[in-house]
Amino acid sequence: MDQFSTMCAAFQATAARCSDLVALRTKGDATRITWREYATRVRALASGLAGLGVGPGDTVGILMTNRPEFNLIDTAAMHLGAAPFSMYLTSSADQLRYLLTDSGARVIATERAHLPRLRALGLSRITFIVVDGDGDGAALSLAQLAQSARPDFDFDAAWRAVTPDTVLTLIYTSGTTGDPKGVELTHANMVAQIRGFLALRPLDGDQPVRVVSYLPHAHIADRFGTHYLWMWIGGTVTACPDPRLLFDHVPDAHPTDFTGVPRVWEKLKAGIEARIAGETPERRAMATAAIEAGLAKVRLEASGQPVPPELAAGVARAEQQLFAPLRAALGLGDARRFFVGAAPSTAEVLEFFYALGMPICEVWGMSELSACGTVMPPGSMRIGTVGVAMPGVELRLADDGELLVRGPIVMRGYRNRAKLTRETIDREGWLHTGDVADIAADGYVRIIDRKKEIIISSAGKNMSPANIEARLKASSPLIGQAVAFGDGRPYNVALLVLDPDGTSAFCRARGIDPVIVSPTHHPAVREELNRAVAAANDHLSRPEQIKRYTLLTVEWLPGGDELTPTMKLKRRVVASKYAREIDALYAGEAAE
Repeated sequence: MDQFSTMCAAFQATAARCSDLVALRTKGDATRITWREYATRVRALASGLAGLGVGPGDTVGILMTNRPEFNLIDTAAMHLGAAPFSMYLTSSADQLRYLLTDSGARVIATERAHLPRLRALGLSRITFIVVDGDGDGAALSLAQLAQSARPDFDFDAAWRAVTPDTVLTLIYTSGTTGDPKGVELTHANMVAQIRGFLALRPLDGDQPVRVVSYLPHAHIADRFGTHYLWMWIGGTVTACPDPRLLFDHVPDAHPTDFTGVPRVWEKLKAGIEARIAGETPERRAMATAAIEAGLAKVRLEASGQPVPPELAAGVARAEQQLFAPLRAALGLGDARRFFVGAAPSTAEVLEFFYALGMPICEVWGMSELSACGTVMPPGSMRIGTVGVAMPGVELRLADDGELLVRGPIVMRGYRNRAKLTRETIDREGWLHTGDVADIAADGYVRIIDRKKEIIISSAGKNMSPANIEARLKASSPLIGQAVAFGDGRPYNVALLVLDPDGTSAFCRARGIDPVIVSPTHHPAVREELNRAVAAANDHLSRPEQIKRYTLLTVEWLPGGDELTPTMKLKRRVVASKYAREIDALYAGEAAE
């Protein structure tokens, strides 16, 4: 598989090799497309797109939920030397207008539900394609698109003309500050990414691999992990149209590989703990003892100490009697590889899943690096780090501790932003990541924080808000979001937001009716939050500790004011929107 120089060549070879294997599906096999059918439909749709005038260097916009038609359209456009790109469903009209103008797209594939707001943007010379039915004259259906093909179009010549330097896709950054930046990734970038990733995390045997696609297609994690990587290795992708339905889809898909952003793992941990809390006292005590034994074994192994035979035997019994059945009940019984990335994860969360037989591989990367820059090697657990550089990737630290990266995975640049590209990639080819890090002598990398988000107290103490926030969220399943503040202040404070699932389980266990008494005002909830903040503070240095907090009465949703669609904090927006509540914490006033 190493001989491919473009993703088109990789796709064609995989489709031939895995022709009878299911490539794309939805829950319950409502849709089921083999690799042979995938290739046939890509040929037809690419011919139709070419008939609309799409060719090398063009862009094709995609706005849809996670569904097989995304893969079909995206892959078809790729075979023309065009750069398909996805937009977040939560994007506002202004954001959509910006993305479509900046990209120069003249063809947009979408669903019927989103067609009216795209047409309302008033952009000229746009051809719309709907993937879920008839376009009713306002757009082409997929069948009509295929009929747009020119008789003289040579599909094989088109994809063979795609070169490693051809732009494969645009990844528009989430826009935590300012307008999104269009990261241009080439075929060569992604080929290098896949080769480097598989060199550190090779597949286990010949078992067909299965994954669930649930993160937004506009996020590099989904594009790499459930789209491009699968073009290279083959396997089955189950599309989940709503991340909230993830664990309705996991038991149906039986994934062999499972990836989650930290919040997914945090919520899964809270769900498991809630399940255990609901057991009989005897079963609850047995499960708690088993997890504690698993944690003890994990911590001994992490520190390089021998595991006593009796402890190893006890964990082996727990694996058979509790851990394996639990993984099977979650739908993860066949999963062999687990990944986390995109934000810091706490040691408690990682150790918990290691103990349950789910050794999570922590990775670090960014859109500008085609996905991952570092990966945890298998069998080399180093909790608190994000692994080592992939083969072919160079790392070094700038004088101020910023992590710099060089290698074939580094983007071509930002679309239409030459000055910003020069500021981000220096003359020697080093990409300035904006992350402050530490690199151990053996190459293991520890991410400290974002360079521009470090808290510097009025006493001059430098602190990582992300680490403080991760510690708060890990301290209780009630805490869904936490934001720490303290820059230029004498001490740190926090805004907290309740997690709906964790709060529901908490209330059920205590007979609290949330209709009668709002959980945000219930004394038991406040008592638990006080305990959680105190527990988090026990793990923090004195300057890092949270002295006061406010519990907000709202829920923060992905794509809203406070969170990007991939659940990253819009820190500046939060600071501005909740300035009164933050100031009240320092003024000694009780914020409403």
